[in-house]
Amino acid sequence: MRVMVMVLATPESEAGDYMPSEQELTEMGNFNEELVNAGKMEAGEGLHPSSAGAKVTWTGGKQAVTDGPFTEAKELVAGFWLWKVDSMEEAVELAKRIPNSSGRDGAVEIRPVFESEDFGEAMTPELLAQEERLRAQVEQQKQQ
Repeated sequence: MRVMVMVLATPESEAGDYMPSEQELTEMGNFNEELVNAGKMEAGEGLHPSSAGAKVTWTGGKQAVTDGPFTEAKELVAGFWLWKVDSMEEAVELAKRIPNSSGRDGAVEIRPVFESEDFGEAMTPELLAQEERLRAQVEQQKQQ
């Protein structure tokens, strides 16, 4: 099972007022290295504040683009990991090991990623073949 672990934004991360210290970066790098060595981490990145972003919405068949910043920091994502785990319980246990030597308030949200089999009959053999082809293409592009 794959899970997306979303690091929720804080008022400090959204304001751009906080950058991690060398110690915090080292601790996070060591944690990420443990995840990679255990075969658990597929991806992980931090995100710039929403002031550097944009939101595209669809309402009533019309698109709208809104430039950041966005209002509720507690509802925004400041970073993410994509982990491959055996269970939600394992994901929670890994998340409880996320370094926080600064003692700052924070939170992560963990949600399962949909897999092809979750879609049942709607995932036709043709659609499954397309998905597999696209995954292979992404992997090939990473190699270049």
